[in-house]
Formats: sequence, C-alpha cells, structure tokens
Amino acid sequence: MKQALMTGAAALALTTGVALADQVTVFGPWLGPDQENVEKVLAGFAAASGHDVRYVGSDSFEQQILVDAEAGSAPNVAVFPQPGLAADMAARGFLTPLAAGTGDWIRDNYAAGQSWVDLGTYAGPDGADNLYGFFYKIDVKSLVWYVPENFEDAGYDVPGSMEELKALTDQIVADGGTPWCIGLGSGGATGWPATDWVEDMMLRTQPPEVYDAWVANELKFDDPKVVAAIEEFGAFARNDDYVVGGAGAVASTDFRDSPKGMFAAPPQCYMHRQASFIPAFFPEGTVVGEDADFFYFPAYESKDLGKPVLGAGTVWAITNENQGAHDLIAYLQTPGAHEAWMALKGFLTPHKGVDTSVFGDPTLEKMNDILLNATTFRFDGSDLMPGGVGAGSFWTGMVDYAGGKDAGEVASEIQQSWDALK
Repeated sequence: MKQALMTGAAALALTTGVALADQVTVFGPWLGPDQENVEKVLAGFAAASGHDVRYVGSDSFEQQILVDAEAGSAPNVAVFPQPGLAADMAARGFLTPLAAGTGDWIRDNYAAGQSWVDLGTYAGPDGADNLYGFFYKIDVKSLVWYVPENFEDAGYDVPGSMEELKALTDQIVADGGTPWCIGLGSGGATGWPATDWVEDMMLRTQPPEVYDAWVANELKFDDPKVVAAIEEFGAFARNDDYVVGGAGAVASTDFRDSPKGMFAAPPQCYMHRQASFIPAFFPEGTVVGEDADFFYFPAYESKDLGKPVLGAGTVWAITNENQGAHDLIAYLQTPGAHEAWMALKGFLTPHKGVDTSVFGDPTLEKMNDILLNATTFRFDGSDLMPGGVGAGSFWTGMVDYAGGKDAGEVASEIQQSWDALK
C-alpha cells in the first residue's frame, strides 16, 4: 500500500528510513558546474532520506517543463528561474501546494521572510492562493562596485544612505572626477541594465506593496510614482557631469565594458551599480575584495523604507507529487542543505540559521550579509512582467529615456504596449 503523504510538522521532520523509498526526479535550469553543485546537495538529501534522487538540467527548461506537464510526465520537483512561470503553472493546476506550516517556517527562518512567502504564493486553478514555491539559491542585484584604492586615494568613505551616496556623487564632481560608469548596451537586450536601476529606485522611494502593484500592472507604468522612479535613475544617468562620456554615451556603451573605467589610471569613474555577476567583465586578474569591492546600494534614510534588496533566484515547486517531493522541500529547510552549496560557488541564501563561515568565498559571504540584513526582498520586476514589456518595451523605453526623451512620455508608451498585449 502506498505510504500516506505527510504534511505539516511531520513533513518538516523528513521520513528518514521510510519503508517505501520514492524515486525523486528534479528538473532545473542548471548545467555544467551548477549542475555538479546541485547534485552534491541532492546527494545529501538522498543519504538523509533514503530516496533515489535524480537531477536533469536543461537550457530549455522553461519550454520543456510546460511540455512535460501537459503530457502528464512532469518531474516530481521543478526548479523555476522565474516565479512568473511557476505562477502560470499553479493556475493551470500543474503545481501541488507545499506542506502546511511551510509558510510559517519561511517567515521565521528567512530574512525578510514575508517577502519570500509572497513570492512563492500563487492562485491555484480554483483562484485560491496557496504557497507553492520555496526559494533556494538567490542572486543579489542591489550592489555598487568600486575600487578601494581609488576611494582611499581620494579620501572617500563608503556611503551608508542614498543621501550620502548622492553627496558623494557631487563631491567627486567637485573634485574634478566622474562618479559613475553606466552602460545600457547588450545587443538585442540593450536597455536592461536601466530596468534594474528603476526597480531598485522603486523599492527606495515606495513601499513594497506599491512595487508589487506596479509589477502586476495594477499600478500603471505612467503613474507618477513610477515616473518619479525613472527620473531617480535619470538623476544619475542623464547628468553629463555624473557619467563617463556624458549622458549621451550611456545608451551606446556596452554594459560589459562600462565598469572598466574604474580600473584606469587615473580613474575615469568611481562607481558602477550592477549585480553580483559583473566581476566576470573586470580586467583579467582582478581580485574582488582587494582590487575591486562592492557595497549595498543604499536606501534613503529619510524615507524609512528599511533595507530593500532587489535580486533573483530559483523557486522549487512540486510538479508531480509523492512523499519524496515533500521530503525534498523539507530538506531544503535544513541549514545543511544551504551550507553544502555555500561551501562551493555561486550560492546565496536568506536562511538565518546557516553558518556563514562555511562560505568558500569571502565575497559571497559579504553579499550574503546584504541578503540577511534585508528587510524586504523583491524579484527583478522586468522578469515578472509579460515578455513584451519586461523584455521589450521597458528595455527600449529606457534607451529612449537615457537618450533624452521625457520620462512621462516613455512611461505612457510602455503602458500602451502592456495594454495592447492579448
């Protein structure tokens, strides 16, 4: 007889030594080194639970998971790079709600816990909201990169608030320097770096529920609150004194080349706001923590909105229910499941119970501190919007804005494109 599925507190205990072990198939987006890393984590789960665990990765995950679900051959657990697709599949009845008590665990054990519950909660086929997604492996975008030697030579301190960041920006100009290197170029995806700026500015000028309404198109793109966030970006990017090459160079400069000015002698610029991956495009041999470093893109002290963090990450959901799938979600709540990947590369976590000394890379440990100190976490907004907007008109609109077009006009055009989607 098939073992009854456990829920609630029982699911959190794992079924170690179960009489009937399940095969647990996990399908995700990782290949190469990340696949090797997740397989090490899953091997720990297999040893703890007795289940037979198998991972399959694909660079066409988003297309394949839908094909598999519609064919009735979905894996037990799917790892979604974007919560939007998970929400769509929940609405179609392809996901199983997580065990009772999981949401309470997340609230208590993840920094900015309610944010993670909100990001994993979707409407099911009956329209009722349930927690379907568990976030594991996070990326942070709210970072400003700089060269410590440049700051030390000029006598600059790392700013602790947006007010201090703007004061530092003006001080660098007064001293004859250029504060920012900004580039929006990215081939067919040109414009996306500006969307991250705007999203960060939304979180620093408005409460998180306003951000959520904007991403869901309940707050229109041409609302004054959104236009103001775009103009906050413009205060940096459209000031000739603030950016390398002047404002006219922002849209045409490739984002991969834009931080290189920080490493010139004398420096062509002092700061670069970009996500955690950007050191891959620093000059060869650059050591993060020595030759280059980063700080949290700060919030306004005067607005009292806490410490919001913009980022991304993967959400794990049950797409073909069995006991092993529930046990895997329970295993991901143990510190060991996080520490196993922390000791490797490319992993951040909001789990407050982990031993951060386990990080094999001090840079990741410092990034993780930003995540653990967050009061609000929000997913990259453009990734949650329909593709025609988030990977279309939002990108091109930001290029137009950087080129001098009025923020309100740009915002209205983006909204019109959203309204036109069927």
